[in-house]
Amino acid sequence: MGDYCAAQWATTLEHNGLGSFDALWQQEIGWVEEPNQRRGGWSGVSRCELQLPQGGQVAVYIKRQQNHTYKSLRHPIKGELTFSREFNNIQLYEQLAIPSLEVLYFAQRRVGQDRRAILMTAELVGYRSLDLLVDDWQQHGWPERKVLNRVIYCCADLLGRLNRAHLQHNCLYPKHLFVRLGDGEVDVRVIDLEKTKRKNRVEDAMLRDLDTLNRHSPLWRRSDRLRFLLAYQGETRLNASIKMLWFTLEQRLKTKRIRQQGAS
Repeated sequence: MGDYCAAQWATTLEHNGLGSFDALWQQEIGWVEEPNQRRGGWSGVSRCELQLPQGGQVAVYIKRQQNHTYKSLRHPIKGELTFSREFNNIQLYEQLAIPSLEVLYFAQRRVGQDRRAILMTAELVGYRSLDLLVDDWQQHGWPERKVLNRVIYCCADLLGRLNRAHLQHNCLYPKHLFVRLGDGEVDVRVIDLEKTKRKNRVEDAMLRDLDTLNRHSPLWRRSDRLRFLLAYQGETRLNASIKMLWFTLEQRLKTKRIRQQGAS
């Protein structure tokens, strides 16, 4: 795979002295959090503010990794760098018009025995993760019903389109849905696409993602969970299919709680 640099960002990267892999790799900026040390290597994220040629600044995230690989049917022995999979998935989501991240730059290098990768994305300005948004509402008051309904609809619609494309996010926590509110409009994007999988059956993709999101959304009311399922299925009234889906998710939630209680 060759290097990728978004045409509209090339001048800005050069303006900041970051027009090459080596320059980005050697950039001395702190980590957002300590790098992951696993998979036989490491992977970390930094936040950086770039100076725009015409004035002003823009924030980006620079993700760097070394020997941080996963094995698959296509790469069963040496594996593939996880950023390569994430970059491919971001491009796939873009082709399917599923809002996600904007990639500025991606490239891989082999340096001696080491394999390195860099993935740079634009910061989602004005967005907040759904988990932080709900925590804030819980502490300071929930928004008016029409705003809340719009958030529910937009999140459900995005997930529905994703799953109907036979894609399973495979790690869909509320922190991976980013929401922007303003002027009566709601925009939602999904991040952390590294583990996305293609599934032969839509039902398999659907159950995994809905179950994960449901289990990690304890502050949502029962009525809002039902609204989510209605929007997800593109329905306005409960029907046998949605009732069965609700029952399945509730049973999975109960089973998970029983297992957790037994483990403790």
